[in-house]
Amino acid sequence: MRIFTVLLLSLGLGVSSFAASKKEIHPKEFAAGGPFSPGILIDGTLYVAGQTGQDLKTHQIPDDFEAEVKQALENIGLVLKEAGMSFDNAVTVQVYLTDMSLFPRMNAVYTTFFKEPRPARTTVGVAKLVGTAHIEITVTAHK
Repeated sequence: MRIFTVLLLSLGLGVSSFAASKKEIHPKEFAAGGPFSPGILIDGTLYVAGQTGQDLKTHQIPDDFEAEVKQALENIGLVLKEAGMSFDNAVTVQVYLTDMSLFPRMNAVYTTFFKEPRPARTTVGVAKLVGTAHIEITVTAHK
């Protein structure tokens, strides 16, 4: 009887994995053919790839830190919108900063995008990010 129960449970888990299909979320503003997807949507949950403050047209990172944070969040907003979501759907946020003394300045911009109740958040200091980026942000959102 125990083997039968384990078999049924295994079959159930296998079927549920087929029902959950992964969908790439790729706004037209993002360059095609990169080594990662800007977002992946599965079962109503969106996983947004880490975004820096790089302008998607010029590929430049602003010299002004607040402008860099704003651009990173606007890039995230494009992915959320493409998935039919908004910042209100965000449940977790991870922020990576190359200089933790920038934390209050990041927070000042961050709070203009994420309204109450704000998502759970982790902020981590890192030694280096790609290019001249001072910040990278990733979001998990749910419909």
